[in-house]
Amino acid sequence: MELLEALRGTAAIRDFTDEPVPDEVLYRILDTARFAPSGGNNQGWRVVVVKDPALRVELRELYAKAWRDYVAIGEAGLRAWSPTADREAEAAAVAAGPRGEPRGDFVKNLDKVPAMLVVLGNLDVLAAVDRDHDRYTFAGGGSLYPFVWNLLLAAREEGLGGVMTTMHVREEDAVRTLLGVPENFALVSTVFLGHPAKRPTRLKRSKVEDFAWIDAFEGSPLSPEVTEP
Repeated sequence: MELLEALRGTAAIRDFTDEPVPDEVLYRILDTARFAPSGGNNQGWRVVVVKDPALRVELRELYAKAWRDYVAIGEAGLRAWSPTADREAEAAAVAAGPRGEPRGDFVKNLDKVPAMLVVLGNLDVLAAVDRDHDRYTFAGGGSLYPFVWNLLLAAREEGLGGVMTTMHVREEDAVRTLLGVPENFALVSTVFLGHPAKRPTRLKRSKVEDFAWIDAFEGSPLSPEVTEP
């Protein structure tokens, strides 16, 4: 697959066929993903490929628990877990719960997804320049999420689709206990892979002019036309 085609056409896929993903395919995917950049080339990622049916069911239930909270917060008109959210309003929404059982075949069938990969990050090698910041920041993930994206691109090359989720982070301690993860590792993402039941043909994204500006926040939009400095 051409690089630009992959970059512009790799969607989040949550609906899969029953066709399994063989270990040799997962190995090839990870063998490509490992070339992702990381701070100091420390490659702090680790991956648990979850196959045991009982573990999968437990992970499904942990995901569903966080998903119910996510739906309840959204129904209250809030952006779930936004760093700038009203914490009291959010807590009230969670306490009230969702209106009925949240819909979504993906969550209900999570344990049956062909491939389930739990991606972890080694805190001992993470140069988190934002560690002592007084607000929520993003720097620490810069050495880990490129690996996850590489994983999804490599899966696309194999004819697969997938999605990275962070819902399990809400239940990180339970996931850590379930999989025997040491305290010096953090949960980065759970990645689900399989053969897509349907692959989107067009992805909706904002235009460059909507998010890129020259010299100032919300300054002159970057244009495809050459402009003098």
